[in-house]
Amino acid sequence: MIVSTRRGTDQNRNRNQANPMVRIRAHAKINLDLRVAAKGADGFHDLRTVLQSIALHDTLTLRVSDGPCRVRCATVGVPPDTDNLVWMAANSLWAELGHAGDVRGVTITIQKRIPIAAGLGGGTSDAVAALRGLCRLWGARLPSQRLVEVARQVGADGPFFLLGGTALGLGHGDELYPLVDTAPPWVVVAVPSRGVAAPEAYRWLDQDRARRRRAPDPRRSRTPFIEGRVCTDAVANDLEPPVVRRRPEIRRMVETLRQRGATMAAMTGSGSAVFGCFPGRTAARNAERLVGRPGWRVRLTRTINRDQLERQFFI
Repeated sequence: MIVSTRRGTDQNRNRNQANPMVRIRAHAKINLDLRVAAKGADGFHDLRTVLQSIALHDTLTLRVSDGPCRVRCATVGVPPDTDNLVWMAANSLWAELGHAGDVRGVTITIQKRIPIAAGLGGGTSDAVAALRGLCRLWGARLPSQRLVEVARQVGADGPFFLLGGTALGLGHGDELYPLVDTAPPWVVVAVPSRGVAAPEAYRWLDQDRARRRRAPDPRRSRTPFIEGRVCTDAVANDLEPPVVRRRPEIRRMVETLRQRGATMAAMTGSGSAVFGCFPGRTAARNAERLVGRPGWRVRLTRTINRDQLERQFFI
């Protein structure tokens, strides 16, 4: 895979080595395109997906402390400590750096803005942001490829959150190739009250394919990118039809966003979040006001490219 060495930890190794606190942003992602192959012998589906960073983000605060690593978050539904992906990432990095036992000496507080269980990658993004923050907090010197391997352990999207911007993901989504960053449209993200677990979405897809209930999508025969640029009129999400068959409110929100002027609207990842892309802030702001539904959470954000991410990670 390809990951810019600028985004490795070497750039930070001589800075803030004695700093007792680090704050870092963890950005969400959307899937502009997601094609899912049949389940392989390993029990997993091979993917081809176009991933896109968005400005919506959580904030992590890492502080030097005594005793075992602690992970704290006030948001309901976010697991604490050893059950959190952030702790798992920290523990993997601790071992990678040659330390014995469980990770110690840091308390990590997560301020959540990214809705959970929505297909926006918030948990994995938090974990990868923690890796970056810990490398700075500890003054660690870890080669980029080794950091990528640690990120892969916390989720298939892990390597993407080290790269960011617009990227093509293959395999399980973790074999990455940067694409030309998309123009910065404004994005309205809408999340229904009912979530969709990723295993459930893939099970529905397999069931529907086995029953041959899914009509072929003509967009599947068209590539979603040409010369490294995303073609928004050719994108599709293979998980969307089986999910919206069980969650019709998601279909209605996609249709509503299109009616409100979205140049592209779709479910992201395995859901349940839906996004709509708008060419300008005014149109997006109007749509944000008009698509609100009881129980839905609506966020106005925009795409963000790799250079912007590089400048904005640390606070």
